[in-house]
Amino acid sequence: MDFLEGEILYFNKPLRWTSFDLVNKFRYELTRKLGVKKIKVGHAGTLDPLATGVLILCTGKATKRIDELQYQTKEYVATLKLGETTPSFDLEKEVDAVYPTAHITRELVEETLKSFVGTIQQVPPVFSACRVQGKRAYELARTGQEVALRSKTLVIDEIELLDYALPIIKIRVVCSKGTYIRALARDIGQALRSGAHLIALERTRIGQVTLDQCLSPEDIKPFLDKHVEKIVEDKK
Repeated sequence: MDFLEGEILYFNKPLRWTSFDLVNKFRYELTRKLGVKKIKVGHAGTLDPLATGVLILCTGKATKRIDELQYQTKEYVATLKLGETTPSFDLEKEVDAVYPTAHITRELVEETLKSFVGTIQQVPPVFSACRVQGKRAYELARTGQEVALRSKTLVIDEIELLDYALPIIKIRVVCSKGTYIRALARDIGQALRSGAHLIALERTRIGQVTLDQCLSPEDIKPFLDKHVEKIVEDKK
């Protein structure tokens, strides 16, 4: 593999790691192994620290393909807790409101999910990387400022109810670039005349790449040992 010329790699991002943590870890190990001071490494499609799953890393000239790779369809498995909301729509912030769930049935959930399939409008979370007047929305939100974000058009190809154990539901979502699953959890809660927030999220696929094709951070050193040594041998 020619990492300087450019390679595309697939990782399973661990819980509580940022996408940049994984990029930095791989870049550090790669520069040490290649014996160079720096090399371009970037990622396609950010995952929140509280999310796990498929993350694409590009090296060298392959970083020019990041925009192209980001536009691929993505699949997620999301776990939602109904009846409670948080300001971040996930576990980053504490619960700020509680709502009734006694009226919610499996049939109501399944019918509600169908209403989200197709082209929809979604307002991103204020705790997101969307830019507002040159600053990230989350930077403003964390200082207590009011943040007004415009809705965005996106496509939900599929939503499937995987598990129902009120107040917890688990869903599978196939969607376009730009979809915030945290915001989808918020909107599902509102559509159910209750509240909801995300308590777990795993990205299971980007394009045709699935979790079983992904490396873990623990695989980085043995992976580089194998492939960088092969480059050296090929030059002998």
